Amino acid sequence: HEMSGGMRQRVMIAMALACKPNLLIADEPTTALDVTIQAQILDLIKKLREKMGMALLLITHDFGIVAEMADRVGVMYAGKIAEYGRLENIFNNPRHPYTVGLLNSIPGAEKKGERLNTIPGNVPDLFNLPTGCSFQDRCPLVSDQCRQKDPELKEIEKGHQTRCWHSDKVTRKGLY
Repeated sequence: HEMSGGMRQRVMIAMALACKPNLLIADEPTTALDVTIQAQILDLIKKLREKMGMALLLITHDFGIVAEMADRVGVMYAGKIAEYGRLENIFNNPRHPYTVGLLNSIPGAEKKGERLNTIPGNVPDLFNLPTGCSFQDRCPLVSDQCRQKDPELKEIEKGHQTRCWHSDKVTRKGLY
């Protein structure tokens, strides 16, 4: 007997919910599923979340899923939160260069035929991080301060936090 990917995901969700948790942690719950099954799994998670009144920590690299499922977003880079805030703030007013790079790399109908944007450089060795900001070698705003000291996560407006010395210079346009 074999179960489809969607059926396996449903079984895993049922197992996770058997103890009636207050928090469901879903790590890439739609990976390797076709789009129809992805939509069904996300709809199931939404309905169960509302019915059971539980919180959801969704781990994903898919900004489409983030846009559909999240109220608040944490963007991580090299194992740390680079930016955190309400979905609308992160998507419409990102204040960390990595977040801008991610958002600008999303393909869309308006970009048809254009070259996709990328974030230059390579991810640092997580076992040998540089002194200072871990994004420094890929950042268009890097300064001596970035190379010397890792910034703390700071609130830049109510409910919106970033880990960047130059968040006041970050805009969605013009970085990448």
